[in-house]
Parts: sequence; C-alpha cells; structure tokens
Amino acid sequence: MSSMTTLSQVLNILRNEGYTTDFNLRDNCLICHGNALEVRPEDFVVDRHYRFEGDTDPGDSAIVYAISSPVHGVKGVLVNGYGLYSDPLSNEMVKALDDKASKSDQSHVHPQTSTPVKATINLEEAMAKLNSDLSKDVHTMILDKLEGCTMVLVRMNPGGELKSHTAPGPISVHVLQGAISFRTADEQREVAAGELTTLAAKIPHSVFAYERTFFLITIAK
Repeated sequence: MSSMTTLSQVLNILRNEGYTTDFNLRDNCLICHGNALEVRPEDFVVDRHYRFEGDTDPGDSAIVYAISSPVHGVKGVLVNGYGLYSDPLSNEMVKALDDKASKSDQSHVHPQTSTPVKATINLEEAMAKLNSDLSKDVHTMILDKLEGCTMVLVRMNPGGELKSHTAPGPISVHVLQGAISFRTADEQREVAAGELTTLAAKIPHSVFAYERTFFLITIAK
C-alpha cells in the first residue's frame, strides 16, 4: 500500500512515471488538454486510481485516474470530483470509468485527514456553524464518516441550487428545515421539513431551495 496522502504527491509521482497528459471530460469521451484529440472509452484503460476524501467539505473529494491509451500513444491523468460536486457524466462514461477502474492493477483509498467517529452529533450547533457564513449559496459540512456511509449537512440559501451531479452510492436526503425541489431526469419531488427522500446510486440529480434550508445527506458506499 502506497503511503502517498495528498493529491499533489500522487500527481507528481504519476507525471514522473510518464502520465503527462491532462485529460478533461466530455459526455462520451476524454479530450486532451491543449489539443483536439478525443479518446473514446474503447480506446483507453485505467491503470490505477486514487480516491481522496475531504475532511470537512465534499468539494475537497476527488478521484485521480491514471489513464493510458495504446491506440493514441498517450498516458495522462484525469482528476474528477465526486459526490455533491462531481461533473455530470453520460451513462457511457460513468460505466466506462467504473468498469475500467474496477479492473485496474491497484485501487488506493487515501483520506487526506482522518475523522474520528462521533457518538453524538449536535445538529443545532452544526447548523449554527453553517449559518455563520451566508456568503455561499450552498455550504456543506461532513458530520461523520463510517465504514459504509458518509453523513453530510447542507445549508442552502433561498434560490440556491446544487447543479446536476451523481453520488457513488445510494443516498437519503432528510430535510431538517425549509423546503427543496429534488429533481432527476424523470421526476421532481417537493420535500419539506420533516420529510425524507431516497435515490439509487449514480443517478444524476439536482436540488433547488425555495427558502433557507438545511438537509442531511447520507451517502452509502
């Protein structure tokens, strides 16, 4: 098991190993930064991947893919967020990356910092902390990480929106205060305080807040 613990360390090591191309995501392919080369799912393999989990903010979470394409003779890296701020991907790219990563030689999980298990979480105190900075329309805080799930508290200002994104596992969304519109491609659910909705893994969804709203997301792994 590698002892690398930061994103920059992993990127430096991979570049030294020849993964020098910066890949960006398109709906159905990877594109090489700086030129117009498009790499289709059938033309690349994921050699290794590394998962990083932010300690307090899901926006710090990311997956680094070490990718090679024998067809095009290129090796490079793709850095993609996941959870609340993951890039929306087509079903084709989601399946391609998942399938290829599951077959990669090594799969490392590297939390950037550790989170102690909390016996009791005071939600009122956590909500007050998120309310201390209203400059962000959407503010998040990881409350706890267990072996099988992550619990995230979200505060949204009136009119705030989480753009379409996916979660790596099934989720539950429990509205504590306010009201949201929870939307997928097939339906729109109105969820008010005291109500809970659930969603299967890897389904693109967005959230709109009608008023200042707090809700608790539990993401299963």
